[in-house]
Amino acid sequence: MSPKKLKTIGILGGMGPEATAYFFGLLVKNTQAARDQNHVPVIVYNLPAVPDRTAAILRGGPSPLPHLVRGVKVLHKAGADFAVIPCVTAHYFHPALSARSPIPVVHLLEETAADVRKRHPRVRTVGLIASAGTVVSRIVHDAFEAAGIEVLVPTALDQKKVMDAIYGKKGVKAGITCGPPRRAILDVAAALIRAGAQGIVAGCTEVPLVLGEDDLPVPLIEPMRAGARACITKAGGRTRSAPRPGR
Repeated sequence: MSPKKLKTIGILGGMGPEATAYFFGLLVKNTQAARDQNHVPVIVYNLPAVPDRTAAILRGGPSPLPHLVRGVKVLHKAGADFAVIPCVTAHYFHPALSARSPIPVVHLLEETAADVRKRHPRVRTVGLIASAGTVVSRIVHDAFEAAGIEVLVPTALDQKKVMDAIYGKKGVKAGITCGPPRRAILDVAAALIRAGAQGIVAGCTEVPLVLGEDDLPVPLIEPMRAGARACITKAGGRTRSAPRPGR
């Protein structure tokens, strides 16, 4: 009997590059595999030239959409059967991208909301740590509220801490994943838990680079991990029953 043909995952990355590498690692760590041949095929297109998503949403900056469309077309030509974008804020453009994409594009937030309902059925309120673009656009709210889950956001001051931790000169996008950026994210998570959050959503793909499950007394809800597991399943692979740690 010939082995089962697996579909090829196309990762449209570069938003940012380290988050892209982290997502690829999650695909590997979450696949049930006894040998190389059990893993799913993956094509990575790292495209850091995509304009800043938050600037486009909040300040009318250059739209990332043309770059995203070009990216999925490149992945399609390279042999990808479907695409995934390891950037939460980019999902603001998901409807327009899907309408112009030659291949399906996985929606990280919808997959995450479904995963929460399955694995954490008692969680009814979550705290969101994300870029200002993600918070203002309400893309996480839309996906989670459709699943019956309330979303809490940081105060204005705490949201500034999040943005500084991610985008600052010594922030996560600059390659700093310890010290002040990590402390700031931990502080904001603690404040959201005090406000009633029963889980924390890592709503920016840089957040899991500084925040882990062991840091919190409530579940860390990670779109990157939920999306990776959904992609493995869609490709025809098998997911581990107990995911290996991503960090």
